[in-house]
Amino acid sequence: MTTAQRMRRAGLATAAALVIGGGGVAIGAAAADSSTPGTTAAAAATATPGPATSPGPAPASYAGVVRQVLPSVVLIRTQNGLGSGVVLDRSGNIVTNAHVAGDATNFQVQVAGDTAPRSARLVGSYPPDDLAVIRVANPAGLQPATFGDSDTVQAGDVVLAIGNPLGLSGSVTQGIISATDRAVTEPSADGSPAATLPGAIQTSAPINPGNSGGALVTTSGQVVGIPTLAAGSPQGGGQAQGIGFAIPSNLARDIATQIIDTGHVTSSRRAALGAQVATVLGAGGTTGGVGVVAVTSGGGAERAGLRPGDVIKAVGGAPTPDATALTQALAAAEPGDEVSVTISRDGQDRDVQVTLGELPGS
Repeated sequence: MTTAQRMRRAGLATAAALVIGGGGVAIGAAAADSSTPGTTAAAAATATPGPATSPGPAPASYAGVVRQVLPSVVLIRTQNGLGSGVVLDRSGNIVTNAHVAGDATNFQVQVAGDTAPRSARLVGSYPPDDLAVIRVANPAGLQPATFGDSDTVQAGDVVLAIGNPLGLSGSVTQGIISATDRAVTEPSADGSPAATLPGAIQTSAPINPGNSGGALVTTSGQVVGIPTLAAGSPQGGGQAQGIGFAIPSNLARDIATQIIDTGHVTSSRRAALGAQVATVLGAGGTTGGVGVVAVTSGGGAERAGLRPGDVIKAVGGAPTPDATALTQALAAAEPGDEVSVTISRDGQDRDVQVTLGELPGS
């Protein structure tokens, strides 16, 4: 699966409640403690790094990997909280999450080993993919990260999550890749709307508030994901242990490059129905589908004959009881795909074929 395909064959959407993993200590929702085994930079000793998929016994330590990657992961502060970022180049561009940036335009960045904060400004943000780029005014000494090919990762690969959870700068946790190609919908946060992330990497490496925007790296020191959120416990009271999600590095680099080159996203590569929709609520507050509020002129929905008042019940055979389910169904498709859409009109269900368009960029 290539970057151009944009990992849209996500198929399986998580049903777990989700909490943003690093909107910041001030606004983060996840629990602070974790019983999942992990390692920290301070506790590590001598490294014997190797490929993530290499057979044989695990190395006694990942300290060498940490020393390699840590200078490329920065602490980002805004007036609302903190998060992490990964250095892209020597020009001072740093990729992070849109929910870390929030509605801020100016930031303070702290580089590992340097206690003096550096000022930075927003280059651009793309909330649909929860990605943003900021640029430090003084890029001297910044060490760009080495990015790997996230299309090659697989369940069972050992990974490290490096970031600044709860303001503990340069923290490292360890786990494995639990699954790939997850479609997950994160909650909204101050200054950042909810976003559905297709093709997400699931990991057991603990992710806590402040980790967002950091680096998910292989044991050879390559960044393969941007840790973003954690699953919340269905019983409430904090996050589920060992279930976190990261944006694939290929997607992060693609969106970040567009933002750096033009200041915005020119090609989202995300499928779009071409309609404004809203969840339909029945008596008692139960969901009853997704109502079409308006259709985009010339869009796929209009060309297929959808009109305001129609209720979308399923897309591609996947039920769409609410707008979130519709977004997740579209996340598994690509622009140009033809999908079967089940609608209810005047009390009658019917199937129509819709050729999907592309979600506008920023």
